[in-house]
Amino acid sequence: MTKETKTKKTTEDDDVDSKSDQDRDRDKDTDKGGTGPEEWQQQIVDSGSVTTKTKRGNLHCLTIIGQIEGHMTAATNTKATKYEHVMPLLAALEQSDEVDGVLFLLNTVGGDIEAGLGIAELIAGMSKPTASLVLGGSHSIGIPLAVSVKRSFAVPSAAMTIHPVRMSGTVIAAPQTYHYFERLQDRIVDFVTRNCAIDKDKFLSLMMKTGEMASDVGSVIYGEEAVRLGLIDQVGTLSDALNWLYSQLK
Repeated sequence: MTKETKTKKTTEDDDVDSKSDQDRDRDKDTDKGGTGPEEWQQQIVDSGSVTTKTKRGNLHCLTIIGQIEGHMTAATNTKATKYEHVMPLLAALEQSDEVDGVLFLLNTVGGDIEAGLGIAELIAGMSKPTASLVLGGSHSIGIPLAVSVKRSFAVPSAAMTIHPVRMSGTVIAAPQTYHYFERLQDRIVDFVTRNCAIDKDKFLSLMMKTGEMASDVGSVIYGEEAVRLGLIDQVGTLSDALNWLYSQLK
């Protein structure tokens, strides 16, 4: 073996040893349960959510944004939250030993009633600490989602639109149709009033209010007003929501 060949082989061996050291360091980080920026970014791209692991506990952050998509696919240029993604994820989070609490970041225009209520019922049924933070807006069916948690927060600039049930497409003009609308609306009202401090009559009066929106019936309320009405628990920011979650961890 020539001197040049020996030198090349030694360099290759050093590279292998270096790579092995890197792999061992990576394995140590994994054993510690740590996650880094690269892993966070990939989780966000894949599912719009991320799990962070710290000494204070492990929290999963899930975004509910755009339109709450139902049985019909949203338009291609519309951002949407898909219930077939969120529902199994919630079930997995509830059972996971690696997640201690869940933070929901809300900025939604509303959407499908059945899908929204289904997601809200799953969140309300979780035993782990859960918190919501309303950013921008949590309108229409986004309201049950905002109040379904153990503790709800809203930034001062947050907006929430309360309005009667709507339906697009062909509607049969018959008494039974309006009775169906009323029963559907009752499901929403009952869920909201069961999961927050707002009075049922007050919520209905806000829903049926006229004169506030130019082309619609209902009300738009903002962060501090939502707290005064009992719809949201607390005006707060991201750090407030995180600190509350950490305080609830066992």
